[in-house]
Amino acid sequence: MIDAYLASKTDIARGFGTARATYESVSRLQRLMGNAMFEELQQPSASQNNLPCHVLDLGCGTGWFTRKLVGLGCVVSIMGMDLSPGMIDHAGASSPSGIDWVVGDAESIPLPDQSCDLIFSNLMIQWCTDPATVLRECRRVLRPGGRLAISTLLEGTLWELDQAWNQADPGQKHINRFEPEAAFRAAVSRELSEAKIETKTLRLPYSSPLALAAELKQLGAGYKAANRRMTVTAPGRLRAMCRNYPVEPEGGFVASYEAAWVYWSSPDINDKTQIDTRMGQTSLYG
Repeated sequence: MIDAYLASKTDIARGFGTARATYESVSRLQRLMGNAMFEELQQPSASQNNLPCHVLDLGCGTGWFTRKLVGLGCVVSIMGMDLSPGMIDHAGASSPSGIDWVVGDAESIPLPDQSCDLIFSNLMIQWCTDPATVLRECRRVLRPGGRLAISTLLEGTLWELDQAWNQADPGQKHINRFEPEAAFRAAVSRELSEAKIETKTLRLPYSSPLALAAELKQLGAGYKAANRRMTVTAPGRLRAMCRNYPVEPEGGFVASYEAAWVYWSSPDINDKTQIDTRMGQTSLYG
C-alpha cells in the first residue's frame, strides 16, 4: 500500500529538475548545513592522510558542493549523483570537466561494493522512503576506512508553516513528512555502528510567510505527497495561512528546521595490501 504522505520518486525528480535554474539563488539552508559537513571533513583524520580519495556526492543537486569537494586535496576522482536528470544536466553544464555526473537512486546506488572513500550527502535522505536503506547502501559502497557525512531534516521542521496551514486548511497536509528523531537515531544505530549524530534547531528569517512558500517552490521542495491537491491553492487559503503564521515577539517571521548530521567511518581492516591497491588506482569509475 502506498503511503499517501510520501512523495513518489518521479515527482521528487521532476520537482527538483524544474527548480534547477533557481535552486542555488535560494539555497541558504543547504549551504549552511553542507558547510558544516565540509568543515568536519577538513579535520585531520589518520585514516585518510596521503591516500587517494574517490568521492561520491550523493544527491548532488546542482553540484554546488560537488565542485567544492574537489578542493579537499586528496581527491583523485569525484562523482555527483542525483535522482533528477534535470539537476544532473544542469550540474554538468555549469561545472568544469573532470567530474562524473550520474543519474542514480540513493536507495540502490549503482556502484560496486567498497568503491568509495568518501560519501557526502547534503539534505537528500529526507526525500527517501526508507533512510535505513540509504545508510545500508552507503555502508556497502564505502571502502574500509572510508568516511560518510550526511545531513537531513527531522520531524518538527517547518512547524510554524504546518501549524498555519492546519488552521487555514484543516485536514489537508501542506508539509512534507520528516522522520522522527528517535526513529532516525535508531536507524543510524542499526546500520552504522558508533556513528556520531549531531542535531540542532536552525531558525531562518523571512520577510513574510509567502516569502517562505516562494523559497520552497524555488528549491523544488514544495509538498509532493500523493495526497496533495492537484489544483492551485485558492487565494483565500493563502491569506488565511499568512494570518495564522506565528509572528516573532519582536516582529517578523522565522521558519524552524530540525537539522541533523551523521558522521561515520567504515571499520578499517588495517591491511597494507588494501592500502597499496588503493594507491595504485587512478579512477573509480573508468
